[in-house]
Amino acid sequence: MKYFKQLTGKKCYLSPPSLDDAAAYCQWLNDLNVSRYLEPSFSLTIEDEMEALKSLHKENRIFGIHDIKNDKLIGSCGLHEIHTVNLTAMFGIFIGDAGYWNKGIGTEAASLCLDFAFNVLNMHNIYLYVYSYNKRAMASYRKVGFKVTGKRREGRYYAGKRHDIIIMDILRSEFTSPYIIPLGIK
Repeated sequence: MKYFKQLTGKKCYLSPPSLDDAAAYCQWLNDLNVSRYLEPSFSLTIEDEMEALKSLHKENRIFGIHDIKNDKLIGSCGLHEIHTVNLTAMFGIFIGDAGYWNKGIGTEAASLCLDFAFNVLNMHNIYLYVYSYNKRAMASYRKVGFKVTGKRREGRYYAGKRHDIIIMDILRSEFTSPYIIPLGIK
């Protein structure tokens, strides 16, 4: 499969999603070790995921996350609920291949996606929701500049318990671009 390196970092690159990858996404989203950190979706089929990939890309900016060394698809990130008047969007990410967890790839992919949001799409505020038990994700979000702005108390039910949903965001003025160089600056 040929992927297009739209945004490139040191460990990973972001590429537009491919329908050929629906089986990989379906496998990850049906794996409770991955999906427990995501919005609930149960028993997805490959057909469901193909339809989701088609519809998601129409109104959102979705990317596959690939290992830069071997082009392997390892996850997904993107911008949802894009508001072109308020210049806001919701950020989402997951690394589906657990072999790539805790290697800084999610942090780099988030930074690449934020760079795209602020410096290409001209967004002003990017926000996200994260479950309070996902400490690894919260640490990654803080590394790229997200700040906790609130929470929805006990808004998530998982594994027989109630958990808070943490709200985080970042403003354009708080983000330093490591990748996209503004025009006219060398």
